[in-house]
Amino acid sequence: MIIDIHGHYTTAPKALEAWRNRQIAALDNPTDAPKPSELRISDDELRESIETNQLRLMRERGLDLTVFSPRASFMAHHIGNFDVSSTWAAICNELCYRVSQLFPENFIPAAMLPQSPGVDVATCIPELVKCVEQYGNVAINLNPDPSGGHWTSPPLSDRYWYPIYEKMVEYDIPAMVHVSTSCNACFHTTGAHYLNADTTAFMQCLTSDLFHDFPTLRFVIPHGGGAVPYHWGRFRGLAQEMKKPLLEEHLLKNIFFDTCVYHQPGIDLLTNVIPVDNILFASEMIGAVRGIDPQTGHYFDDTKRYVEAAAMNPEQRYQIYEGNARRVYPRLDAALKAQGR
Repeated sequence: MIIDIHGHYTTAPKALEAWRNRQIAALDNPTDAPKPSELRISDDELRESIETNQLRLMRERGLDLTVFSPRASFMAHHIGNFDVSSTWAAICNELCYRVSQLFPENFIPAAMLPQSPGVDVATCIPELVKCVEQYGNVAINLNPDPSGGHWTSPPLSDRYWYPIYEKMVEYDIPAMVHVSTSCNACFHTTGAHYLNADTTAFMQCLTSDLFHDFPTLRFVIPHGGGAVPYHWGRFRGLAQEMKKPLLEEHLLKNIFFDTCVYHQPGIDLLTNVIPVDNILFASEMIGAVRGIDPQTGHYFDDTKRYVEAAAMNPEQRYQIYEGNARRVYPRLDAALKAQGR
């Protein structure tokens, strides 16, 4: 089985974006805000949006299952207040749940949280609980920078985040550390802000003893880990200067990386530097990089091709495709076993 642990609902029907635009337009006059009940998207519309896009490409590329969460750039936690984010998160999470019910063998949901800058993250817990207990979500997306590129929140090692971590440990679910839209003109959303955040999250963990407090807490750092694998020697050296344990002991029992790296040399470096047990297959399609690579004639985000061509044995490839996902996402493993898979 090939499990893609990084998928977003980037192809949702246009009615979703139209509803969101109305919500944003009413920020200064909440009485004009649309009600959730005013968003009407039929099952047929959901099926069409998936069958002609993600599911079509999954079948073409030989992928079996996608961990499916709301569109990352649409989370936009910096917009409005907690009530705005709470309503928006609930709507987006429900749509991903509905997709998973329409295509139970192909999609399983992960939740966005109703984060809001400066607001106690404990306010996110009711949505997290609902998504795990009612929707069967197997993970959450955690935005370390809900300000949208201004980084006003404490680092991930701060006790500010502990209410979320405690719930993650209780439910035994991982978090993909994933920022949203950048509203800072210095940082392009997908080309800079995402990759900066991946690197920043890793460094925040490196400089702390977070995993002493939460030894079973698990983070997936997407997009191949940002700059981390490429600068592994730098991070090893910094950890040594800070008198931290070796990274294998300090971080790699709790931090994992995906394969959303869109060329062969990048995957080769990732798999040469990072232990296979810490790499999970992902493509993030249909996402930030949707075009065809003129050097290969294949889609940039067809990451299975790179994994197939990387120098590894069948057991290592199995771990990346399936084994590690079942271990890092225990609720995913349980759901698959319940289906006889």
